[in-house]
Amino acid sequence: MNNFDWTSFTRKIAIKAKLSDIYNAWAIPSEIEKWFLSKAVFYDSKDQKIPHDQQIEKGSRYDWNWYLYDVTESGKIMEANGNDLIQFTFAGECLVDIKLSTMSDYTVVELTQKYIPTDDLSKVNIRLGCDSGWSFFLVNLKSVYEGGLDLRNKDISAKGMVNC
Repeated sequence: MNNFDWTSFTRKIAIKAKLSDIYNAWAIPSEIEKWFLSKAVFYDSKDQKIPHDQQIEKGSRYDWNWYLYDVTESGKIMEANGNDLIQFTFAGECLVDIKLSTMSDYTVVELTQKYIPTDDLSKVNIRLGCDSGWSFFLVNLKSVYEGGLDLRNKDISAKGMVNC
């Protein structure tokens, strides 16, 4: 494992949907809840809550919650260009880049999480855990936007499944 990169990873997926729809899937609170979160609250740079149907902007901050887990992830939107790039802090001081591009009838989502600490706990929880989590949620993004099926488990009695 000497050559394994513990500090970052990249995952890509092609989704048969318009680029603008996939951008909004990340940038509008009501849209990100359709495939990723149970609750997404964003605040503008003046600390005012962003309406649930409006796009976030650079300098916004967020509080995110998931089904089945009693945690709130808080972070900041470092970039949101309104078209094909969003960057946010995640899992502490890590950065996540969402880069969108087109390929034929597809929008390609390229997700990179970087600046992962290299202590043993971060290697397990952030590098390996986030990689697994993002892989599932990118597949769920594809499922929701291509066919409407949300693959997330929302039943607390079935916690710990592959579908979170």
